[in-house]
Amino acid sequence: MSYIEYNFDGLVGLSHHYGGHSFGNVASGANKAAASNPKQAALQGLKKAKTLAQMGLESGVWGQAILPPQERPFLPALRKLGFSGSNADVISQSAKSYPQIFAKTCSAASMWTANAATISPSLDTADSKVHFTPANLVAMYHRSLEHETTGNVLQAIFADSRYFSHHKALPQNMIYGDEGAANHTRFYSDHSNSGVEFFVYGAESYASSPNSVKPSNYPARQTLEASSIIARNHTLSLDKVVFAQQHPDAIDAGVFHNDVIAVGHGNFMMCHEMAFLNKEAIYAKLKSTFTGDFYIHEVSNEDLPIEDVVSSYMFNSQIIGDAESGMFIIAPQECADNSRVKAAIDKIVEGENPIKGVHFFDVKQSMRNGGGPACLRLRVLLSQQEIDAVSARVVLDDSLYSDLTTWIGAHYRDQLTISDMVDPQFYEEGCTALDELTQIMRLGSVYDFQKI
Repeated sequence: MSYIEYNFDGLVGLSHHYGGHSFGNVASGANKAAASNPKQAALQGLKKAKTLAQMGLESGVWGQAILPPQERPFLPALRKLGFSGSNADVISQSAKSYPQIFAKTCSAASMWTANAATISPSLDTADSKVHFTPANLVAMYHRSLEHETTGNVLQAIFADSRYFSHHKALPQNMIYGDEGAANHTRFYSDHSNSGVEFFVYGAESYASSPNSVKPSNYPARQTLEASSIIARNHTLSLDKVVFAQQHPDAIDAGVFHNDVIAVGHGNFMMCHEMAFLNKEAIYAKLKSTFTGDFYIHEVSNEDLPIEDVVSSYMFNSQIIGDAESGMFIIAPQECADNSRVKAAIDKIVEGENPIKGVHFFDVKQSMRNGGGPACLRLRVLLSQQEIDAVSARVVLDDSLYSDLTTWIGAHYRDQLTISDMVDPQFYEEGCTALDELTQIMRLGSVYDFQKI
C-alpha cells in the first residue's frame, strides 16, 4: 500500500496581529504592538503552500493541504470569564476592563499548525489507525483556547472511524503541558514501513532528583508526562519511541519549542549543538532505534551562535522529499539574508547526507510574530485508502487555491491593530467569512458561533 505525507498548512487568520502574547518567544515580543497586514500574511502563507503543492505534485512524494483559522475574538472564553450580554457587550466590556485578556482572545496563533496536534500514522499504531491528539497548549492562555476547535476541525476532516482515532486534549494543567508536533518528529526509512517517533520535552514535572534540570527564565512548555501519555494513547510500540530533553539553556535563550532548534525528516536530522541535554546519548539512541542509515548534522555554536538560531529560525525550516529522490530545505528568507546562517545551510547541503538543496520563502508576517515555515505545517502520513476517506475539501489544488485567494481578498484587512478588533463589527465580519470558508472547504459546523 502506498503512503503520502501531507503537509497541512494553517491558513493565517483574519485577526493576525502583533500582540506579543507568547512569553519566551523573542520574535513575538520584539514586534509587539506593530501594525500587521492579515491579508498579506494569509496570501504569503498560501503562496508558500501552493508552491510546495506544485513541487509535491511533480515529485509524487508529498501532498499539500490546508487547515482553517479559528474564530477570533473568541467570545466563549470571554463569557467564561464573566462577561455577559450581547456579543457587542462582551467585546466592549472585556476590552475596557481587561484589554490584555481581550487581546489574547484575538490571537491568530492557530496559523502555526505544528502546534495543533500530535499525529501518529497507521503504520506505527497497534490498531492500524491514524491517531490524533490536539495539543492543550496550556503554557500560554491565548493558545490554550485552540484545542476544542482544533479537535472539531480534525474530526470533521478525518471523520471515518474505520481509519481514524481521535483523542481529547490532555488535561489543562502544566503537569501535562503539550505543544503538539512542534516537539514531535517521525523518522522513517520509507513510507511503507513503521517509523521511529521522537518526542522532545522541556522538563519532567515530577522529577525530584537533584540532577534534574529545568530552564530558569522561560517555561518548559512540553513535559515528559505529556509525551509519554500520547505515546501510550496512540498505541505506539515503545521500542520504536525515543524521548529526549531539550537543553534548558536553549529554552532560556528563546527556543520555546524543539522545532526552533532542530528539524528532522525521513532518515535525517539537523540540529544545533544546544538542542538536547545529553545529546550524545540521544544521537546514539536514535541511530540504534532506526533501521538503516541515519544522518545527523549538528551545527556548532561557534559556526552559528544561539542568538542567530533564534533570530533566523533556521531550524524552523521544513524538509521535504525523501532519501531516494533527494531532500530539500524550505527556509525563511531571513536565513538567506544572514551570512552566518546561509553559510551553515550551505555546509549542510554540501555534506554527506540526503539534503540536495534549499529554497527560501518570504513569510515575514509569520516570522515577525514568532513562527517560520515549519510552524505553519502539520505533517500527516496517509495511505491512499485513508485519503480517499476524507470528504472535506482540504487538499490544495488549483481550484481550492483560487477559491481561497478570492475569499482572502474579499474578507481580510490590509492593516490591523488591537484597537481595530474592539469594534464588534470586526467579530461579525469574521463570523461571516468563516461561515463561508466552512462551505468552501466542506467542513460542516466546526465553530462555536455556528452551533448557537
